[in-house]
Amino acid sequence: MKQVVAGLIVRGDEILICQRTKYQPLPLKWEFPGGKIEPNEQPPEALYRELEEELGILAEIGSKVATICHNYGNGSAVELHFYRIERFQGEIENRIFRDVRWVRRDELPTYDFLEADVALVRDIASGRMTLSN
Repeated sequence: MKQVVAGLIVRGDEILICQRTKYQPLPLKWEFPGGKIEPNEQPPEALYRELEEELGILAEIGSKVATICHNYGNGSAVELHFYRIERFQGEIENRIFRDVRWVRRDELPTYDFLEADVALVRDIASGRMTLSN
């Protein structure tokens, strides 16, 4: 099972979402920024590295807010670890995505998210999961 981290980058009532390019697996799907945990790497370290690589920011990794296991139809499985990010240094720079957007929480379900993220997206949009301290 692939171990993955993702950051829920919050700004007021908005959250940052990213769209994969047409060349990536599961093309043009929306996701929260992050990526694979490398061997001998702790999840917060992996997320810090991924956010620097993908968005050019130095993030303060907050508390873990969810862990989701998902099996895709092609037989691959992921365990996703989601962390809250409320502070970071630098300006967000789109380094690898087709698009990067700040969206209101209630707008999240209108985007075509990765299957593994859909339940979390619904919980955030409905208010069942709060992202502020």
